[in-house]
Amino acid sequence: MNLSDVYTTYLPWIEAELRAILACPHPDVSRHYGMMGYHMGWLDADLQPAQAPAGKMIRPLLCLLACAAAGGDSWQAVPAAAGLELLHNFSLVHDDIEDKGATRRQRPTVWVLFGKPQACNAGDGMFSLAHLAFHRLAARGVPAPVILDVLRVFDEMCVALTEGQFLDMAFENRQQVTLDEYLAMIRGKTGALLAAAPQIGALIAGAPPAAVDAYRRYGAALGLAFQLQDDVLGIWGDEAVTGKSAAGDILSKKKTLPVLYALAHPAVAAELTARYAGPAFTLGDVPHILALLDAAGARAYAETRVQDAIAEARQAMQAAEPATEPSARAVLDELLDALVGRER
Repeated sequence: MNLSDVYTTYLPWIEAELRAILACPHPDVSRHYGMMGYHMGWLDADLQPAQAPAGKMIRPLLCLLACAAAGGDSWQAVPAAAGLELLHNFSLVHDDIEDKGATRRQRPTVWVLFGKPQACNAGDGMFSLAHLAFHRLAARGVPAPVILDVLRVFDEMCVALTEGQFLDMAFENRQQVTLDEYLAMIRGKTGALLAAAPQIGALIAGAPPAAVDAYRRYGAALGLAFQLQDDVLGIWGDEAVTGKSAAGDILSKKKTLPVLYALAHPAVAAELTARYAGPAFTLGDVPHILALLDAAGARAYAETRVQDAIAEARQAMQAAEPATEPSARAVLDELLDALVGRER
């Protein structure tokens, strides 16, 4: 088994389950479900069948791979994997509203096409259907006590996700944000779901508590590395590869890890703080801001933190040994490399 095999085998399972969960139950609410289908890339702006760009399916893949690595039947975990992907997409629909994001995956966002009230409602529908997806585990032979444990992990993750989103929005109006505060925020907003996915897979496999916790720590560290790599790409990524302007994070004055590190660096702190507290940046300001970040060694620091998180993920995976299914464990390592080594 390798990553290519996993995509070939698991993605059709996940998509079939997602489509079953999001199937419209009555013509009167077809537009409600159509908005969800549009966000998933299955429908166009007129709610007609389409094949638009979709997400990477990272979270459901982590769930199924961890289940297999821990000795379980990954087919049993498919409803949970679909529920995790739905929850992720619910958060994106609401994020786009909160951030006033006009496009996602090269298409207008749900709220732009259908209005904020209905987009909020579509997101709420996805949130609720994500929870109901876990009840479908019973039909695949997962014992009720395990389903209850899985739902507890899922609900705790939902709370952590909203806490992380709260902090992220709160930081937009604060001049001072510490590195520790920022790391706590991304452990909720990005890391909580990526931690819960393999943890839930291991629970469904019947893994012992120590192994379940090791899979959780693997996912949490992967989430940290993933977000910090995004922070690096958001400033120094190749626009031709990432598809977005590398100046975007600077022009919007996003306080990502490299910026926060430089804001606390004695060599540039005073000037950088004054500039971030001052008027809006223009494209002409970007080269000087990049020079200040370079003077502080911000990129090197952020890349070191990425490598630290990768090492933490590998240590957690070692703690989950012995892997009952070594090939699935190897794919988890491969997925870590692919996600963190990406250029977009």
